[in-house]
Amino acid sequence: MAKHDKDRKKNDAKEQPSGGHHAAKAHGQPAKVDGSLPKTRDELLARHTDARRRRNAAPLGSDEFRAAVDEIGRIEVRVAAIERDMVPPKG
Repeated sequence: MAKHDKDRKKNDAKEQPSGGHHAAKAHGQPAKVDGSLPKTRDELLARHTDARRRRNAAPLGSDEFRAAVDEIGRIEVRVAAIERDMVPPKG
């Protein structure tokens, strides 16, 4: 280890946030729940399956692929919100 490598490691450690990444926060921004999606978990899971099927059928990097990936993410955030509000919470 060179003389200045120690200092660089210290500085790098200060710049990076420590601790766990919260599942509901992406890049420090709270996840937004899409209220236009169905309200029941079963409907959401069926829609999630359909979106995954569309994603898998679409060419990688295409507009259809990106739209399906976006929908999958929105559905997963909505499912997480529903599960968090369950009594007792699921998961």
